[in-house]
Amino acid sequence: MRLGLQVFNFKWPGSPENIGSRLAEIARTADDAGFSSLWVMDHFFQMESYSDPHDPMLEGYTAQAFMAANTKKIRHGLMVTGGFYRHPGILIKTVNTLDVLSGGRAYFGIGAGWYEREAHGLGVPFPPMSERFARLTEILQIAKKMWSGDESPYNGKYYQLAEPISRPQPLSKPHPPILIGGGGEKKTLRLVAEYGDACNLFAAPTSLEGLRHKLDVLKQHCADVGRNYDEIEKTTLSRLDMTNPQALMDYLRTLAGMGINQALFNMENYDLAVIERVGKEIIPVVASF
Repeated sequence: MRLGLQVFNFKWPGSPENIGSRLAEIARTADDAGFSSLWVMDHFFQMESYSDPHDPMLEGYTAQAFMAANTKKIRHGLMVTGGFYRHPGILIKTVNTLDVLSGGRAYFGIGAGWYEREAHGLGVPFPPMSERFARLTEILQIAKKMWSGDESPYNGKYYQLAEPISRPQPLSKPHPPILIGGGGEKKTLRLVAEYGDACNLFAAPTSLEGLRHKLDVLKQHCADVGRNYDEIEKTTLSRLDMTNPQALMDYLRTLAGMGINQALFNMENYDLAVIERVGKEIIPVVASF
């Protein structure tokens, strides 16, 4: 099992003046500690369910390019891109750029999107849910097409690309892993089975039975479409709590036993000493799970 870190909050002492220097420190520390991946959200307002939308929030791909320049090994991605925010051709070009500049270390995290307030607030059209999922399906098809080198026109219901040229192609082969976020059982997990290289599911220690059920649903979708379930990277997202390292280790052992390949964590505050401690005490042990 591997661990990843998500930075979802930029409101710390000295922010916003020190956001750049502090973010670089977090990235370098996570990289040196042995975390496998580093994530930021694709939001333009902070989530109102967590805090105040006026809190600092960075544009995700710019932030990841900055962090990639400060790291050497860790993979970078958005947890996850809101599909309707950007035109697919431009989005794939953005992911290609991150992958090439990082030396082949990008994930393509993608989802249908949900934060209506920020969309309306910034003037971005917010389609109904059914349309957001239909657009997501087309985005996934376009990504696969562009990364295969197929430059013939794409004519979907929502997107039309006359020349889907993708140069330079990403360094990750065959392409940056496509991680589809969300646990919707009818649509999201079906898309994981059809198009995804990875999935991400919420996994609070108190709701592991729900996680087990989601994995069973994904397994059935894979069987339905003829996909090898084991080739999909299963990831989870939860809050890091190092107050009881043994409890954390037990939790990770349970996740590994369920087939989770990578556990991603965010933190209430990004204490560099805690990140280093995870690298020393947790990551080497769970690597054998």
